[in-house]
Amino acid sequence: MENYIYNVEVTASGDSEIPFEERKQYVDYVTKKTGRKISKLNIEADGDYVNLTYKFEDVPFERIRRITGYLVGTMDNWNDAKRAEEHDRVKHGVTGGYEPV
Repeated sequence: MENYIYNVEVTASGDSEIPFEERKQYVDYVTKKTGRKISKLNIEADGDYVNLTYKFEDVPFERIRRITGYLVGTMDNWNDAKRAEEHDRVKHGVTGGYEPV
């Protein structure tokens, strides 16, 4: 198991040792092919073929909610009137559960 500049955990399995430069090329290949950063790459040599199993880095996202008719991530930019409207709204919860008969 090795870590590269990419912060990618690379493991190799199979009959032959895979050189560092070849491992680096596999990391570059997967990154270019998918357009996403990977956090973990397993290289499994199988004769003339290579199986690549990889895991992507988490993609940061901002939660978007529907509040008082608006889709928002945060209420940081709201004026006092809109904040009061959000404060006064009736919040509905879910109670109980469904039990099949």
